[in-house]
Amino acid sequence: MALYNGHSVSDISRSDASAINLSETSNAISDIIRDSREKGHKSICFVTGVPGAGKTLVGLNIATTHINQDNDLYSVFLSGNGPLVAILREALARDKVRHEKERGNIIKKGEALSDVKMFIQNVHNFRDECLVDAQRAPIEHIALFDEAQRAWNLDQTANFMLRKKNTPNFRQSEPGFLISCLDRHPDWAVIVCLVGGGQEINTGEAGISEWIQSLNRSFPQWHIYISSRLTDSEYGAGKILDEISSRPNVVNKDQLHLSVSMRSFRSEHVSLLVKQLLDQDIISAQNTLAKVKNQYPIILTRDLSKAKKWLKGKARGSERYGIIVSSQAERLKPHAIDVKSPMDPIHWFLDGKDDVRSSYYLEDVATEFHIQGLELDWACITWDADFRYAKDGWEHRSFVGDHWNHIRKAERQIYLKNAYRVLLTRARQGMIIVVPEGDREDPTRNSNFYDPTFEYLREIGFEVI
Repeated sequence: MALYNGHSVSDISRSDASAINLSETSNAISDIIRDSREKGHKSICFVTGVPGAGKTLVGLNIATTHINQDNDLYSVFLSGNGPLVAILREALARDKVRHEKERGNIIKKGEALSDVKMFIQNVHNFRDECLVDAQRAPIEHIALFDEAQRAWNLDQTANFMLRKKNTPNFRQSEPGFLISCLDRHPDWAVIVCLVGGGQEINTGEAGISEWIQSLNRSFPQWHIYISSRLTDSEYGAGKILDEISSRPNVVNKDQLHLSVSMRSFRSEHVSLLVKQLLDQDIISAQNTLAKVKNQYPIILTRDLSKAKKWLKGKARGSERYGIIVSSQAERLKPHAIDVKSPMDPIHWFLDGKDDVRSSYYLEDVATEFHIQGLELDWACITWDADFRYAKDGWEHRSFVGDHWNHIRKAERQIYLKNAYRVLLTRARQGMIIVVPEGDREDPTRNSNFYDPTFEYLREIGFEVI
């Protein structure tokens, strides 16, 4: 909202390492845009960052800087994350209505929404526009793709195009097609890929390697700017990067990595702790927790009512709290948590304590699909038997009919692990983890499904209430 009202990232960040980090990355992207425009290049840059470092904020900063449609620097912020797009648009529209009212101008929210929709779009709508006329370049010279690692691979894209768009024999992955859309410009274009590590949570998400492969296959003239940390294992680019190392016009830039988390302003170690916890690296997790716990509380309990009371006791003023769970957590119904029950992310994230649909009411819950790319001040993660601790590695389950099935596909196992990574990195100030007691009389909620997970988390050293 601050960016939309004419401020910069340095105005709205703290005057510390995160603000410097954000400004450096924003400036580096602006330099690439200016250079590409002046020299008539087509360029793509890959921006990496730890969870909560401000990748989305950097993208919005560029988009709001280039908001004039009459200028060839006009840009669009694109995301395949439906809830994120809806919440951003609604928040900005509400804010614009409020600001105009303070100035004595009355505008309808629909009017404000139509302005916002121009520069914040769902990537699928952008793709559909480009399909209408296969030769015409989009009006934007700059496209910023949030969570670029979630773009669809060839199979998922072809399947969708056949089923939903009546377009058989589609032969491009989503990254390949999106690059081709910007490539239609006769002069210059810039794509900015904002990349999260270990965040792929749904079928057909290609990871960042598909962007690199598409560039290699079809776009030899494009200039490539790569975060120096894209080689890290969680980004999944791996050996694909070696294939472009001999290609001309490939530049590694340290400034394209956001290394400092804004989300946890009391600690920069939470994402590392979560990684160690999920990798079952217990010694490292214990050491990292020792650095975190005095600044960022992480509490463990078996009682959801205690967790709710803890959340309400911690939050001050308008600080937002809520319950988040895995989309596979289907045996939390005895705790009045139903992942299949529809919830509206706009009301959940934006409405106040007097609205039963808001997160504050602690009735509706968000899953990893609702909350990826977003955050709360205080979070309650309720841990079901879909992801169970075992000494030889996590057990991955899905609930079908009346029993838990093993998830055997490696890809789906990764999605489930990443779902918990998303859930455990959503809180700015602290979180409480609920591992239910289970019920020995209920074969779908046997205590043996839950006890090992609770004991593992307690062994790491989380305080128990």
